[in-house]
Amino acid sequence: MNYQVNQKGYYGEFGGAYIPEMMVPNIEELRLNYLEIINSYDFRQEFIGLLKNYVGRPSPLYYAKRLSEKYQTNIYLKREDLNHTGSHKINNTIGQILVAKKLGKHRIIAETGAGQHGLATATVCALMGLKCIVYMGAVDVERQAPNVKKMKMLGAEVIPALSGNQTLKDATNEAMRDWINNPVDTHYIIGSVVGPHPYPDMVARFQSVISEEIRWQLEEQTGKENPDRVIACVGGGSNAAGAFYHFLDQENVKLIGVEAAGLGVDTPETAATLTLGSPGVLHSSRSILMQTDDGQITEPYSISAGLDYPGIGPMHANLFKTKRAEYLWATDAEVLDAALELTQLEGIIPALESAHALAALKKIQMKPEEATVVNISGRGDKDMETYLKHFGY
Repeated sequence: MNYQVNQKGYYGEFGGAYIPEMMVPNIEELRLNYLEIINSYDFRQEFIGLLKNYVGRPSPLYYAKRLSEKYQTNIYLKREDLNHTGSHKINNTIGQILVAKKLGKHRIIAETGAGQHGLATATVCALMGLKCIVYMGAVDVERQAPNVKKMKMLGAEVIPALSGNQTLKDATNEAMRDWINNPVDTHYIIGSVVGPHPYPDMVARFQSVISEEIRWQLEEQTGKENPDRVIACVGGGSNAAGAFYHFLDQENVKLIGVEAAGLGVDTPETAATLTLGSPGVLHSSRSILMQTDDGQITEPYSISAGLDYPGIGPMHANLFKTKRAEYLWATDAEVLDAALELTQLEGIIPALESAHALAALKKIQMKPEEATVVNISGRGDKDMETYLKHFGY
């Protein structure tokens, strides 16, 4: 079975470009040019060079000895938290800013939840000398204040989204409105594998550097290039798409995504899309989303701003539907416990998003001889206020 996007922009029954007429020129310009641009020699040279010398890649694949001993297996951590700006998001923004320059754009817009994508976008705009506007839910502006201050210092304008529940979904709505009104000079750097085709495919390709590195790093350390399983958190799903990408056709590698259950999947305070959702269209692509019986989007909730989203990328909807990947969920309480466990066993404070992936370790069976890779998508600096409030230090 083919798990990649087809020529019409679909992963199975999911994907496509359900866009208003006014957005057609923007999407068509990108769709017709992105593959030629990102496969060109000049682009690859500049992209790979910046990943190595600016981002600091390859990120380490670290054997977590004490964590492995606790779970009586072999656990490796892919350290995307050690990238410049503190998360995997920079991989995609480096790629998209180079695409934008090739297309002649000089104004960049973005949406952000936890602030990590906004920070990565503001960073590459400063690097390239381009104007940057970041839309962010007003609630997220308050709970991710350190990242907001960094974005402003980098020269970005941060515009709070005041509609809805003032989180990631609403920031995405505002960014799309901006792009429709500024079709000529503006490129929209979407931060996840969501949105109309070709965004899910383009973002997944930029993030696939994660699984590409896992393969040769694991072979270097263990003699085999395929782990037994890969675990990653999923909101929109960009870090999971990157961690899964080179293993999609390796059926012996188990792929596990972990959703944010918030206060529980039996409560309204949750963001567990695949667990509770149904097919529909959100932000211009067909996927699985949380909605009422009459199609109104349900407001999501998670302690993690980066996973506080009522939909999921169409790649993941297809992997879920075909059962190629398994999707679990973790509550806020389970996530906080997992974050503290990693901190005190390995000396690594993860982002709340990444702690969802770690929480899955308690929910699965692992054998002593197996190798499990957990993608640590970001570092916990931005979440310190939440951690300190919960743990009381």
